[in-house]
Amino acid sequence: MELTKEEALREIYNLILNADTRDWECLVLIETKDALETKDNVTPQITSLEEKLRPLALRDNLTGEVADFYLKIVGEPIEEERFDFSKHTIEDYKYQDYAVFGGGCFWCMVEPFETKDGIDSVLSGFTGGHTKYPSYDQVLSGTTGHVEAVEVIFDTRLISYKELVDIYWQLIDPTDDKGQFQDRGYQYRPIIFVRNKQQRQIAEESKQKVISSGRYKQPIITEIQPTSTFWPVENHYQQFYKKNPKRYKRIKRYRQRFLLYQRLKGEIRMRWGKER
Repeated sequence: MELTKEEALREIYNLILNADTRDWECLVLIETKDALETKDNVTPQITSLEEKLRPLALRDNLTGEVADFYLKIVGEPIEEERFDFSKHTIEDYKYQDYAVFGGGCFWCMVEPFETKDGIDSVLSGFTGGHTKYPSYDQVLSGTTGHVEAVEVIFDTRLISYKELVDIYWQLIDPTDDKGQFQDRGYQYRPIIFVRNKQQRQIAEESKQKVISSGRYKQPIITEIQPTSTFWPVENHYQQFYKKNPKRYKRIKRYRQRFLLYQRLKGEIRMRWGKER
């Protein structure tokens, strides 16, 4: 898609003013803006910008709005399904409830819950920290106290909180307090966030069951904490498995292989313990 000079400048101005745009992204955008303001030929400036953004774009490591702009300048369609944040709400307090889980990158925590019967909505975001309105990069730096997490709204007539907790244990390495799988850092540690005494009791009993199973050689470090403000991440990071299916499958495959290996070791350990 070829942009006019006015269209390009308008898009770039908005990105520069966007609080979520990274400093490095701002620098290359400002360079392009300055060049566009002094020269009439748009194509060389946009081509140069595309070349600078390309390495991060290929690794899907641009911030959301900049990633959309990159697709626009290379002529690729923006096929992201827009997450309807207004629908992520409890409408029937008699039969709906919510649960919050931190289990590493939220990219891989959505699909396992969202595809189960009884799940009404799954929202990716941050919780457990001390900074208001944290950005993706702020949380990524590990300085806000937040962890990446998912907030799950579910129909209690179709699925129970206990079943959600059981699913959760199948998705994480409960012995790793330095992150999860390939995601390393304080913001990726596993935590079950409970919103009342009933959820705490279920989570505590479930954790004790995991500890007592003898399946793990290392201590179970998964925390259980009260819920706090949940800050949704922007649309670009919602429902990653739908927007980036190939990359999601690669990440999911890696996690599944690790967990399968861990479970096999656990089964051998448990069987050996019984025989002795």
